[in-house]
Amino acid sequence: MSSLSDRLHIRPRPKRGLSRRNRSLLLSGATVLFLFALWLIVTEMGLANPLFLPSPLAVAQAFVMVVTEGYQGHTLLEHVATSLYRILVSFGIACVVGIPLGILMGVSETANALLRPLIEFYRPLPPLGLYTLLVMWLGIGESSKFALLFLAALPGLIIATIQAVRNIDPVYVRAARSLGASTRVIILSVYLPAAGPTILAGMRISLGFTYTVLVAAEIVAASAGIGWMIWDAAKFLLSDIVIMGLIVLGLTGIALDLVMQALGRLLMPWTRADNQ
Repeated sequence: MSSLSDRLHIRPRPKRGLSRRNRSLLLSGATVLFLFALWLIVTEMGLANPLFLPSPLAVAQAFVMVVTEGYQGHTLLEHVATSLYRILVSFGIACVVGIPLGILMGVSETANALLRPLIEFYRPLPPLGLYTLLVMWLGIGESSKFALLFLAALPGLIIATIQAVRNIDPVYVRAARSLGASTRVIILSVYLPAAGPTILAGMRISLGFTYTVLVAAEIVAASAGIGWMIWDAAKFLLSDIVIMGLIVLGLTGIALDLVMQALGRLLMPWTRADNQ
């Protein structure tokens, strides 16, 4: 039996308006434009001292100058590459150590009881306070910088992994064991796939926090790096270079997060529906 709409030849109207993703992008773009317009109005009307808040044009000129001529002997690309190298190496080592350690602590109460106090103790320590001790132990070279960034990334990874493992439905683990799966197979085929999305979220948060520690890691005995450039320019009240460096630092952090999300979708395609 045909419906009333079929008999009356009524066709459903096509959905109009923006999709959720396009609407979100539009609102985000509006926020950026509003902040930029506010910055432009404040500087053009002379409401702020140019020494402390330069105009967008002055920041753009500083960007061009650092890109072409460099700052303190290094171009902007070299500063960014140096910082990214420190970040990625330290974060990569933290992932190799932290994720397996988090799985172990999530599965074993004994391991969790032994290691949790150490992690909870140094997790809230301020980076600069911890860095002074690392410099005393490892010197002022790259080792202390890598160690500080590694320690900054590690707690978030471990805690997120522990929580992800403990949130797994134990039915899946019992089913795998009933089929004769070994501990290694259970970890690779049950724990990691089920905990993957939460671990990925923890990795993104941990990477963002590690990025915030970058300036602290580069203020001692460094000659290159985006964090060092910001710190050095601030000593000479070069606010245009400071603001330009902060913008580059933020955009680079966003790019790293987007790369992390893309890797998550590539390695865990079952999470695509949740991220849409």
